[in-house]
Amino acid sequence: MCGNNMSVPLLADAVTVSGAERETAAVIFLHGLGDTGHSWAEALSSIRLPYVKYICPHAPRIPVTLNMKMVMPSWFDLMGLSPDAPEDEAGIKKASENLKAVIEHEIKNGIPPNRIILGGFSQGGALSLYTALTSQYQLAGIVALSCWLPLHKAFPQAACNGVNKDIAILQCHGEMDPMIPVRFGALTAEKLKSVVTPTKVQFKTYPGMMHSSCPQEMMAVKEFIEKLLPRI
Repeated sequence: MCGNNMSVPLLADAVTVSGAERETAAVIFLHGLGDTGHSWAEALSSIRLPYVKYICPHAPRIPVTLNMKMVMPSWFDLMGLSPDAPEDEAGIKKASENLKAVIEHEIKNGIPPNRIILGGFSQGGALSLYTALTSQYQLAGIVALSCWLPLHKAFPQAACNGVNKDIAILQCHGEMDPMIPVRFGALTAEKLKSVVTPTKVQFKTYPGMMHSSCPQEMMAVKEFIEKLLPRI
């Protein structure tokens, strides 16, 4: 094992679900606003594959404008949750660099980029989309749950030389989401089709589901991961 976790801030106390056998792939999954990596580590444990390592970092605690500047776990500041709300560009880019350091750490430890899936829920899914699309590495795929593409006006130009033009994206959204309306999810899916090969974008919606997850969605995530990260 080369590489030191301490030099990668997000890995210092990340929750890691280790594989039951030799790890040949990794899923890096980011939680939503105000949460920690523990809840998604638990959810992913229920659909785990024995040769995949699951890494669920914790967001730093920062004041969040949307929540009256209350300090809470947040990947970047949020001013609003609509497609035209002002965005924390510097914070998004800084968070993305920190996430790219996690990807690089896994690559240095022997997991090739095409065996790494980036994923997340809500704000974590948003950061995963932005990071994967601007990454210099060709990744396996993105799991984007109940989320949006940050700094969407910068795309497709912001995509790193089209490195991930053919990346597979699984986007899921609850049809009754009161926080990030499903319409915003649909707009995001359309935008993503202008950045990557349109047939690579799957957009699944779940009737009755609010800003959360459901067993059917988790099965879709499991199938997506199994397809993109087969046993080798």
